[in-house]
Amino acid sequence: MAFAWNPLKLFRRLPPELVRKNRLEALLAHIAADSADDHVSIWVALVDAVRPARAAHSAEDAVAALSELTRMLPDAPDSRRVLHTALLKLFIRHKQTSLYVSSGLLPSTGFFSETARRVSHRLLPDVVAPVYLKDLLTVIFHRRDDEIWVEAIPDEVWVDFFRVLLKDNRTAERPYDGKNFPTALSEILEALRILSYHVSAIGLDPELVRIDPQLEEVESPFLAQNAEVVPYLEAYRAWWGNPESPLGDEAHLGVMLDQCQEVLLRVRKRSSRQGTSLTLTFTLERLRQHLDRIHELLGLLRELHQTRTIADLLPQAVALFKQTVRAECRRNRLSDYWSTNVSLLSLRMTESASKRGEKYITANRREYFGMLGSAALGGFIIALMSALKIEIGSLHLAPLTEALCFCLNYGIGFALIHFLGGTVATKQPAMTANAIAASIGETRGKASDLENLAAVIVRTLRSQFAAVVGNLALSIPISILFSLAFLHLTGYAFIDADKASHLLADAHPLSGAPFYAAVAGVCLFLSGLIAAYYDNLTVYNRIPERLAQLRWPRRLFGESFAQRLTSHIENNLGALMGNFFFGFLLGGATALGVLFGLPLDIRHIAFSAAYVGYAAAAYNFAVPLGLLAITFAGVLLIGLINLLVSFALALYVAMRSRGITFAQGRVLSTLVLRRFLKRPQDLFFPPRSAETSAASSENGSAPTNEGSNGHAA
Repeated sequence: MAFAWNPLKLFRRLPPELVRKNRLEALLAHIAADSADDHVSIWVALVDAVRPARAAHSAEDAVAALSELTRMLPDAPDSRRVLHTALLKLFIRHKQTSLYVSSGLLPSTGFFSETARRVSHRLLPDVVAPVYLKDLLTVIFHRRDDEIWVEAIPDEVWVDFFRVLLKDNRTAERPYDGKNFPTALSEILEALRILSYHVSAIGLDPELVRIDPQLEEVESPFLAQNAEVVPYLEAYRAWWGNPESPLGDEAHLGVMLDQCQEVLLRVRKRSSRQGTSLTLTFTLERLRQHLDRIHELLGLLRELHQTRTIADLLPQAVALFKQTVRAECRRNRLSDYWSTNVSLLSLRMTESASKRGEKYITANRREYFGMLGSAALGGFIIALMSALKIEIGSLHLAPLTEALCFCLNYGIGFALIHFLGGTVATKQPAMTANAIAASIGETRGKASDLENLAAVIVRTLRSQFAAVVGNLALSIPISILFSLAFLHLTGYAFIDADKASHLLADAHPLSGAPFYAAVAGVCLFLSGLIAAYYDNLTVYNRIPERLAQLRWPRRLFGESFAQRLTSHIENNLGALMGNFFFGFLLGGATALGVLFGLPLDIRHIAFSAAYVGYAAAAYNFAVPLGLLAITFAGVLLIGLINLLVSFALALYVAMRSRGITFAQGRVLSTLVLRRFLKRPQDLFFPPRSAETSAASSENGSAPTNEGSNGHAA
């Protein structure tokens, strides 16, 4: 049956409500007059009529159209009868099992195989098999954005529509008898059987057993649930034909499924400590989806057992309908697939980052001055790294050799800072953002916890300030002292006036410094992810335990040194690799710009401050005061952008990986602002009350003030 009219052209000058009504009336008239047996085309035309004309995001148009259609159907019995018959044919003539066991569920092919499948099917769509209801959904909802307006329509509106459509003496008004077993119900029972077997197979995956060895030592609930599901389905089939037949112990089946959920949660928690992988992340998510789908289908059977009528199933059926439409509209969308899996993987990796981030958030004056000292050490080494970078640049090496030298200078220098216990101010945000996200995940927006979270943010800002001050306090003086010592020992200035002018221009706020500072902020964020990745890799591959098994380090260095080395690698491999690769990211950004002819460079607050010191010494401290002031303002702007970009990206990833949509941001911002207005000095220096709070925490008493919250996790 073909519908080839455009009511919008006929009623272009009429009000939108009248245009919609006339369009729906014309649709119902054509449906009632057409005697063809093409039930699929009927539903294609119906969905086309309800679909918003302007865009899928115009949900109010879809709600109005479906509501209007629901009001019109009782007055059009012929059209309602045809639609009712067409709906039943969808479930009678087409196989539904694949819709329930695969739509919206991750396949068993694996992460990379599914990625390749989605890419290939996006370029060359698969052949539609009309025998399967799953494939017909892509024909009826043929636009990629159909799931937006389908989900936007409230469940109540969909329920009212289907309730009117199914109002028939043969179906909703009178319960089914046991003479003819419903095809749709048979498909649901078969789908549950298949899903149960899938859960059993996933539960025996070696990755799960490696994380939770108890699955081998005791009876696995994943196998036990199958032993309960199969008899339950047989009993349900028998009960439908004979309502006096016992249905079996459904409560025990629920207990088995709850145990499966408990094991799933236990494995996820252990994976945060023992490390994770793409395979394990993929397996756990697939297991969760299968268990959720089993619960949904069992809910349908449970409701049907109580009433034996279709109408009472509509609320649960509509929820499942929305899920399947969304899944089929997105089944070849690679971004959704990667987002789901990478978010889960990043959650596991950022757990360790959040724990490391705690030590970067100071709670009292002792920790505050400790941060100042470690940041000063970092500033001292950065001043020397800046001098080495200037010297490498003056050699005019081949581009690739020069880029490699820059990368090694940065990488080895940052790794040395970490090894000696120093701090780089801009390295903190990627760590502290994960700690704050963990705290947000615990509060979940509870008003009682927002005040504590505001205190955490204030301490974080104060810690960032201490780190920046510590870096700048030594990077500038050490660069000046180095220039004077070089002049005294060699009789030549370390840099000439032209180089000094160039260094000052690089930090000018009206140059490209803000953009280049943002590039450095992205590098800082990526280095945080790299550190988390190697922390996860260390635990997942059990590198410390494997190192402890080696004999030659103990024979070569001694038992005590080998144990200390193993412990150091266990606790610091992620940070060392993150710092080392951060250097390569900074050094490689400029090389990338040269290679592709792009204006790409980096600006880092500590290096820029050191360059200002070298330039001031080259000018014999005769730099105009105005130029010096605006250059120093540029250095501070570079630092602010470094911090904001890296912190924002890290916080976004950490919150997204935890599935947090923090709607109380305005309230939290107000609380932080109120703290700043009440005690602005707390953003720059810890109050004495923090000392008392920290002491009470150590003694086991309950903290009661700003310093009472400890670390941010």
